[in-house]
Amino acid sequence: QVQLVESGGGLVQPGGSLRLSCAASGRTFSRYAMGWFRQAPGKEREFVAVISGSGGNTDYADSVKGRFTISRENAKNMVYLQMNSLKPEDTAVYYCAARIEGSSNGYAYWGQGTQVTVSS
Repeated sequence: QVQLVESGGGLVQPGGSLRLSCAASGRTFSRYAMGWFRQAPGKEREFVAVISGSGGNTDYADSVKGRFTISRENAKNMVYLQMNSLKPEDTAVYYCAARIEGSSNGYAYWGQGTQVTVSS
């Protein structure tokens, strides 16, 4: 079992930055690939970024490439999403999620989400 708690959301002006954090419970954190997803009002939840268990591999949605950076600290059971050059269309509830690396199963564990609002 993995429990995930996101933090760091808030209101930011266009062009600004935020860093989201996700704290994970459990002793086998490095076994999990960690992802960030987001859901805007009236839209489907969408993939934002993913990082491998070791932190050596990352992938991003095209809409955030070059602006967002995912990272993790396995010693602290933490994953982060640094968001720069924020746009109004980045407004959404952001979720972190965990899946067993190498498994064909999807993301089995989800946090409760943190709201990010980009507005002037």
